[in-house]
Amino acid sequence: MKNFIIEKNEAGQRFDKYLAKLLKEAPKSFLYKMLRKKNITLNGKKAAGNEILKCGDEVKLFLSEETFEKFSKSEAVSLARFPLDILYEDDNVLLINKPAGMLSQPCESGQPSLVEYVTGYLLDQGSIAKNSLSTFHPGVCNRLDRNTSGIVAAGKSLIGLQELSKMFHDRTIHKDYLCLAAGEIKKRNFIKGYLHKDTKCNKVIVYEKKMQDSQPIETYYTPLGSSGSETLLLVRLVTGRTHQIRAHLASIGHPVVGDTKYGDKDVNRYFRERFCLEHQLLHGYRLTFPEVSGPLACLSGTVHTAPVPALFHKIIKKQQLEESYYENLERNMGLCKNGDHRHRYCSDCE
Repeated sequence: MKNFIIEKNEAGQRFDKYLAKLLKEAPKSFLYKMLRKKNITLNGKKAAGNEILKCGDEVKLFLSEETFEKFSKSEAVSLARFPLDILYEDDNVLLINKPAGMLSQPCESGQPSLVEYVTGYLLDQGSIAKNSLSTFHPGVCNRLDRNTSGIVAAGKSLIGLQELSKMFHDRTIHKDYLCLAAGEIKKRNFIKGYLHKDTKCNKVIVYEKKMQDSQPIETYYTPLGSSGSETLLLVRLVTGRTHQIRAHLASIGHPVVGDTKYGDKDVNRYFRERFCLEHQLLHGYRLTFPEVSGPLACLSGTVHTAPVPALFHKIIKKQQLEESYYENLERNMGLCKNGDHRHRYCSDCE
């Protein structure tokens, strides 16, 4: 007989979902058969499987050791370590300033990602136990490209993951980015298009009109300062598609500086030779949370920013953008004139 007590990181999910994680190799028919025969019980009683687990619930498996070993599959736990730049932390959520060059999520290469680093951090901190990783894994809820720096939200608990994921899915969290774009941009703008992803080469194409298998994209941008040859932009995503900012700006003739996939080779060469720049100057600067109650009430209505990386700041200063950068960034922290909290760039404010 195996006995399990539901911890806070596992609470909030359906009982059958929990069992499917605990007994990864077992077919669903086996799990429901064991539930019907009371070989698997919840709090000492027969269960249907659709119950929502609560912290402290007791799960008993009246299975032989051989059966349990056959259907449970212990996964190797990555204990990758990296000194994370934590911007905010509570019982359910972590906000992290990801550096450029770090993967947000695991990939086939096996290189450690932010997910593994968060797992290692939480294990060291004691927020999660190693034996609970079979039924709950911390995860990130907004993905930044490998060579994009900035703020990433991660769930420390299942309820944290669920609530954050819903906010990002419903687009109630506002995401603002800073980037240095090639060319001079004098006015803020709202641009639309259609994005098609080529999975073979991991590249996207932006069209003005809807094409087969394309998805609509919407992007706001506001110039914060310009040197004449490049412009610092504050960008707000309405939709959040793959490479959206990089491809959308490139499609209007203002690619992100340092972007080797969609950028200008001559511009990139200049910044590489002068500043040793090896990645795009795109930074996830700010997350604005909606008014919420419940488990994430501590984040209700809050605004969190990620400091600009040192090299990005150096380039802003050297390219004589610093004064206008601070002045205009502070101005654009507020709401637009009509008080619309959904965005800060509307026609009424022009």
